Amino acid sequence: MKTITYTGLALAAVLMAACSKDRSAVEDAGQSVTADPSAAFQKQLLKQLISARPGDVIELPAGNFQLNRSLSLNVDGVTIRGAGMDETVLSFREQIQGAEGLLVNASDFTIENLAIEDTIGDALKVNEGRNIVIRNVRVEWTNGPATENGAYGIYPVQTENTLLEGNVAIGASDAGIYVGQSRNVIVRNNRAEYNVAGIEIENTIGADVYNNIATNNTGGILVFNMPNLPQPGHSTRVFDNRVFANNTVNFGHEGTPVAAVPAGSGIVINSNDNVEIFNNEIADNDTANIIVSSYYTAGYYSDKSTQEAFDPYPEGIFIYDNQFTGGGTSPDHIELKALKLARFGLGGSLPDILWDGVVNSEKLVDGALPESLRLCIDNTDAGIINIDASNDFKNISTDIAPHKCALKKLPRVVLEFDQRDSGKTDMAKLEAGDA
Repeated sequence: MKTITYTGLALAAVLMAACSKDRSAVEDAGQSVTADPSAAFQKQLLKQLISARPGDVIELPAGNFQLNRSLSLNVDGVTIRGAGMDETVLSFREQIQGAEGLLVNASDFTIENLAIEDTIGDALKVNEGRNIVIRNVRVEWTNGPATENGAYGIYPVQTENTLLEGNVAIGASDAGIYVGQSRNVIVRNNRAEYNVAGIEIENTIGADVYNNIATNNTGGILVFNMPNLPQPGHSTRVFDNRVFANNTVNFGHEGTPVAAVPAGSGIVINSNDNVEIFNNEIADNDTANIIVSSYYTAGYYSDKSTQEAFDPYPEGIFIYDNQFTGGGTSPDHIELKALKLARFGLGGSLPDILWDGVVNSEKLVDGALPESLRLCIDNTDAGIINIDASNDFKNISTDIAPHKCALKKLPRVVLEFDQRDSGKTDMAKLEAGDA
């Protein structure tokens, strides 16, 4: 194993700052000046990524480095390590080539302790790798929420055995932290703010999402299944998170799935099966603290785009032991506003759990789903509203009795390379961005 450092470049940056008073005199004399350290940094980093070998550790120094082209890595067993997410900053504000900040097609990959800012497209994408660790990485669009921002912040897709921890994602026009079409995933101790979707688990099998903070997004945490993808997702646990005040106006690109997510959505389950939501603090999400919906009512449904084998119904959903506060006071969609006013009055609010009521009629037994497929709720004082979307909203109900059931609990996700205890982190530090 070799470690590649950039100490010389960091020293050059310091020397340039120290010699700034002399630079104008040199320029006046027609002399050449020291090269931009960002340009030298980019050239050397590109070279090292191309020539990397398994076992290499690429150490990046503290500094704010301006890069104008995408980075890529295609070698297994490489670690990229910075000096800290606020110390080593890779800025793509002047990007003229490529879309991603860093695109990785490799296994046994670790990236940690750095920031990627202002990419044209996705900030960090890892494609088809195994044993992936993304730790203490900040991805951000520094102009704030905007449709022209890149779609995804941290974006592992078609991966297996993936750990995302201690990361911060801000300003993505799709999802700040996204895991798609993957298996065996842990997403913990992250913070997502001012994205359309804070954290999204899509078409993924076996995911634990815990000890995260999702706030000021359009939707806090999403667990989705979409058609026309290699695998359907199931078996996701969402627990011990703080999901609050996700009320940012949706700024997603028109026609994308997340563009249909109502502002004010806390946790959203769409068309996914075997999902547990428990021990979360969920508060002040203006449309609903939890939304459970089928593909048919999600706002982007098209018969032409749906593969025949796709299951559009959320089944085996278990909601229990969460702490709810506020929420449902100002729904985003006009139909929901009208429903809130008609059912709960001007000063009222929608219940904590909003369900579209759409089920697969072919699976009904004596007019009801088998218990293993039902939406089960064991949450003191939590309310539900079934909007009966499959029956033209004719029998809207707040009766929780059909949902008083319990499902077999899912096993925890285990990563062989993960040695950390799965206990709670210091949430105060995480909220401040220090964890």
